[in-house]
Amino acid sequence: MTSLLPIMVFIVAMLYSSAGFGGATGYLLAMSFFDIPPNIMSSTALMLNVFVASIAFASYARAGHFRARLLFPFLITSVPAAFLGGILNISEETYTVLLYAVLTFLALRMVFFPTLTEASGWSPRSIPLWAAPVSGAGIGFLSGMIGFGGGIILSPLIILMQWGDSKQAAAASAGFIAINSLSGLIGRYSNHTLEIGEFGAALLAVGLIGALLGSRLGAVKLSGTHVRRTLGAILTLAVAVFWFNYL
Repeated sequence: MTSLLPIMVFIVAMLYSSAGFGGATGYLLAMSFFDIPPNIMSSTALMLNVFVASIAFASYARAGHFRARLLFPFLITSVPAAFLGGILNISEETYTVLLYAVLTFLALRMVFFPTLTEASGWSPRSIPLWAAPVSGAGIGFLSGMIGFGGGIILSPLIILMQWGDSKQAAAASAGFIAINSLSGLIGRYSNHTLEIGEFGAALLAVGLIGALLGSRLGAVKLSGTHVRRTLGAILTLAVAVFWFNYL
């Protein structure tokens, strides 16, 4: 394992956790540059997600941003869906295309996503009864199959639908990521596809340090807007290179 990879994981964990994310998409992107097998990539990303997102959730909850209605209704269907996604075996080419399709969406979302919930006088909308289980199932299945926690999709959904503000969305997404990543790991273990690799412990250690720093800054001192746009710019460059070579 090159010495550059732990540094990249540390930076990803710090930046993503500051916005309430586990960072799996960033870890996947970093590992994709080093010829790591897809199964090890996704398993390692899920493991990092469990710990990094748990730390982020604790930081945001302690700061008073957690709202139960933004998390638990989505978990009802997302947890079993993440388990099913973790069981599914897909080819390396399919995995790569799905990974970069998700990264493309995230890059555009991070760069251009509006922050309507920050307007003065704003108040949250109620969540329709059907919306949480349907969206939770879709996000959970994708997260278990590809190897990320799903909160990075849940968070913009909450903000776009004006169900909560950015800090509340960050708290909900961190809890969502931790629980769904754990479900995905259990699915992989039951199907004998859980494989961390010899470098897993080192990446986990640097990820935890990055999460402790980033989540504290995001929950107490910083807005997630500039962090998300910076990540969006990085992802945009990476996915542009991939699609140029792939197409």
